Amino acid sequence: MKKIILSLLMALGLAAGAHAAGGGIAWDKFPQEKANDLAALQNGAKLFVNYCLNCHSALYMRYNRLRDIGLSDEQIKNNLMFTTDKVGDTMQVAITPKQGKEWFGGTPPDLTVIARSRADFGKGSGADYLYTYLRTYYRDPSKATGWDNLAFPGVGMPHVLWELQGQRAAKYVEEKDPHDPAKTIHRFDGFEQLTPGKLSAREYDSAVGDLVAFLQWMGEPARDQRVRIGVWALIFLGVFTVIAWRLNAAYWKDVK
Repeated sequence: MKKIILSLLMALGLAAGAHAAGGGIAWDKFPQEKANDLAALQNGAKLFVNYCLNCHSALYMRYNRLRDIGLSDEQIKNNLMFTTDKVGDTMQVAITPKQGKEWFGGTPPDLTVIARSRADFGKGSGADYLYTYLRTYYRDPSKATGWDNLAFPGVGMPHVLWELQGQRAAKYVEEKDPHDPAKTIHRFDGFEQLTPGKLSAREYDSAVGDLVAFLQWMGEPARDQRVRIGVWALIFLGVFTVIAWRLNAAYWKDVK
């Protein structure tokens, strides 16, 4: 048993080392307070439907589940339903898999549980990744779509939120490789704004936070309810343990 535990710990250590050695940019921290903010979740749902649902489906999420974030059926029908006329339907994609493969080189993935699937041991949660990914697009004429991304180099998806953020270019500076002075490396040195967006930088970051909050909620809509039930279950078990302990002591006190 000890050997098994030791092997697991070594495997976890190697995994952490592999991620650390893999390089790439550090993930920014997702503003977790938005996860329980109904206004943020509602705005995130609007952004998801308007900018993501054109290509990405959410086949495990039904529109009527949006009641859980404070929306009525009428609000859902009037503002969020473009690909169906039934509030009980799932969030299906507007393009076909064939079109997705022709346009982007592959079928865009379903986003129902994307925030949960993108968690990376040693780097952060899936929400951290998405928050970083949607804020690090930049113009790259050498790419087929004209865009690249710091968090996902060589990404096939164009920057669908560019009208909100504007167009940016990535700036790099040349430096000597600290491990090999004969080599030169290119270090990322920030973004240069090429054209303005509809939102300021702070407003855009907030909007992305809302969208990521919705993607995180969509992966587990019952999380808050599960946590509440779990807390009450633990309290009940704690109280019952004390009662059982005292009953046991009272039953056996006269037994010699």
